[in-house]
Amino acid sequence: MTTTISGSIHALVTPFHDDESLNLDQMRLHTDRAVQAGADGVFCLGTNGEFFQQTEDERLAVLEAVVDATAGRVPVYGGAGAVGTKETVRIAQRMQAAGADVLSVITPYFAAASQDELYRHFAVVAGSVDVPVLVYNIPARTGNTITPATVARLAEIDNIAGVKDSSGNFDAILQMIELTDPEHFAVLAGTDSLVLPTLQAGGAGGITAVANVYPRTMVDITRKWAAGDLEGARAAQASIRSLRNLFALGNPNTIVKAATNAAGQAVGPCRAPFNLLGDAALAKIADTVRADQAAGLG
Repeated sequence: MTTTISGSIHALVTPFHDDESLNLDQMRLHTDRAVQAGADGVFCLGTNGEFFQQTEDERLAVLEAVVDATAGRVPVYGGAGAVGTKETVRIAQRMQAAGADVLSVITPYFAAASQDELYRHFAVVAGSVDVPVLVYNIPARTGNTITPATVARLAEIDNIAGVKDSSGNFDAILQMIELTDPEHFAVLAGTDSLVLPTLQAGGAGGITAVANVYPRTMVDITRKWAAGDLEGARAAQASIRSLRNLFALGNPNTIVKAATNAAGQAVGPCRAPFNLLGDAALAKIADTVRADQAAGLG
């Protein structure tokens, strides 16, 4: 297994036209922007990629556009998750065939699942493909939390290569780091504000939504940390606070997309109903992005 899962991995939004149809040309441009900014990987069809609002065929079309635009320069992560195991296996196999280097698999959602059920789900999916699998923990969205102990069990499976933890619970990240072998298993922050703390604790990096708006700034966190410039990494991490504070205005996906548009990248709206921001919120987002860009974020 040659794919290195580490660094600044950019969780790309999925561009749509105003009529909410896929904008694959913009998807390619947005992917190239991330690579040009120094991303260590691009992650499509995660939460910010609105996988839950797309058909299976649409998801494959997005992945194919990202693979095409990346042209082998960095690994492509594809969000292959679904509610059921059988459906997830089918999507995972299709994504592997379409060129995904790593498959991100979200915990099943809507129905409650035990830890044994979650373990079996991930083990079956991993056994159905030959590429690395990343466990995606985001309990606020799915209603299911995968515990550090279960993550440690899954880490024993050869091609389960890491976890993206978006719980916001730093203690859970610390436990995942303590319970797994960093030589063979990557613990990644899925919360932008925890990228540097995760690196400091021995984690592998972060999968970042803010990178849609400020790709170079998010790369700076991991690059400066790797170069031993702790103060520079801290400054880069702190600089995204004003944008993160905007998440209180609504659905974070919607805020990220509005901010990306405000930054000059025409990624369009989220799909309804998650796209109704008022004029005051849009103005605050635009003002914040303008001020951040003036301060050197980008």
